[in-house]
Amino acid sequence: MNAWRAAPLILWLPVVGANAAAASTAAAEPIGRMAVARAAVSMDQAVKMVEQRFRARVVKAETQKGDGRTVYVLRLLNDSGKVWTVRVDAADGSVQ
Repeated sequence: MNAWRAAPLILWLPVVGANAAAASTAAAEPIGRMAVARAAVSMDQAVKMVEQRFRARVVKAETQKGDGRTVYVLRLLNDSGKVWTVRVDAADGSVQ
């Protein structure tokens, strides 16, 4: 009779393990979503946007983080040799 009592337990364990794995995966998803929400504009998107807007080439790009914000600092060079710097907010793509 002990074998019959153990059988339901053995069948039940894989279900518990699968649910625990699904719960841990679900718990990790919001963190990934928050990271995506913070960086609405990627560095590549910012570079393309600025190059088209200013008709210049980005020659240097760096990311600055502070106060919970991410800003891309992009140095531009145009055909006439002018060099200048713009800042792009990673959250909304606004150019400063």
